[in-house]
Amino acid sequence: MDVNAAVAALAAIAGVCTGVIAMLAFRWSERDQARPTRTSLHTDAVLPPGVDTVLSVLRSSAVVLDESDSVVKASSAAYALGLVRGGKLAVEPMLNMARDTRRDGEIRQVELDLPRRGTGRGEALAVSARVAPLGSRLVLLLVEDLTEARRIEAVRRDFVANVSHELKTPTGALSLLSEAVMDASDDPEAVTRFAGRMQIEATRLTNLVQELIDLSRVQNDDPLEDSEPVRVDELVAEAIDRSRHTASTKQITMASGGTADLSVWGSRGQLAAALGNLVENAVNYSPARTRVGIAARRVAAPGGDLIEIAVTDQGIGISEKDRERIFERFYRVDPARSRATGGTGLGLAIVKHVAASHGGEVTVWSTEGQGSTFTLRLPEAGAARNRRSDEDGPDADPDAEGGGGFGSGHGAASTSPTPDLMTEPLPAPEVLP
Repeated sequence: MDVNAAVAALAAIAGVCTGVIAMLAFRWSERDQARPTRTSLHTDAVLPPGVDTVLSVLRSSAVVLDESDSVVKASSAAYALGLVRGGKLAVEPMLNMARDTRRDGEIRQVELDLPRRGTGRGEALAVSARVAPLGSRLVLLLVEDLTEARRIEAVRRDFVANVSHELKTPTGALSLLSEAVMDASDDPEAVTRFAGRMQIEATRLTNLVQELIDLSRVQNDDPLEDSEPVRVDELVAEAIDRSRHTASTKQITMASGGTADLSVWGSRGQLAAALGNLVENAVNYSPARTRVGIAARRVAAPGGDLIEIAVTDQGIGISEKDRERIFERFYRVDPARSRATGGTGLGLAIVKHVAASHGGEVTVWSTEGQGSTFTLRLPEAGAARNRRSDEDGPDADPDAEGGGGFGSGHGAASTSPTPDLMTEPLPAPEVLP
């Protein structure tokens, strides 16, 4: 009995010891797993609580660096901009800023021009970088892409400079002519001549101001607010009436044709201004005793049928280098001819914005010495309205990119050729005096 009791006691003690050893080993294993390793220092676990969530919703590119300048956390935008490569910050000026901030704890900010990664273009990427300490060992780098803002500012600056120059020319001429009238008060013929010149300059100034107003309106107005089905025949007739006097003076024949009874969906005033500008340009840049044609037709497209309105002339044509810029504000192919005809260089810019706001596009085909064809493509009234009703729903966002349901175009001004409209005669033309 005593031997059996001793054996049982020894077995119990051994069991207790085994349990204690197993428990200690488990605790030790848990402590080892919780202890940060060399690799775990470069994961999200070292970030303070909540920082990861905040960085994920920031619009700026975010990079978190540790004490060894290794990247602990980087947003996808930071990789897209080429800021992070191989787990390291690839921009040396930003890396130096991070080291200085880690040393003294001061917040630093700088604007830099970085080369674009993976493109052959020479233009730089403009960014604003801000570095701040994050806790005791980490540094936070926030980078904002300023490239688009810089481009818009440059466009605005050029626009103001161009407007100032264009306004200065007629106003200066009016000032000089008024002095000439005063000096020639005793010469009725001279007064009449100078007064006629003053009327020309005043008309040019009025046209410039009006086109600036029109350009501002088409950029700011939403064509959906007053959209309606607009008959293409009526737009063509109105555009021809607008240039009838000039065409008659130059003995230019204007002919309209194509498919009848077509309609587009949008703002009647804006569409009439856009087509009127195309016809007016065709007449102004055509030699005397030539022909200007306006043809409309329906073409099939994935997002619904489109209406093409082509304006063809037999004018001076447009060179390849000029075709890339003719839709810029104040750009003129022939400045001397534009001044003779009173052109402001804003007509095609207005056409481009009207086409874009209606979900269409304007394209040009031209050969120097043979003429040009400008084609305005717009969604057909029924297709645009049906697509609009299909896309609008409880979750639809009318301000989203491509919203509005106006076909598949984005308003880009392209240079795709339309040789059939240039070389083939207009079907069933109606010659207008």
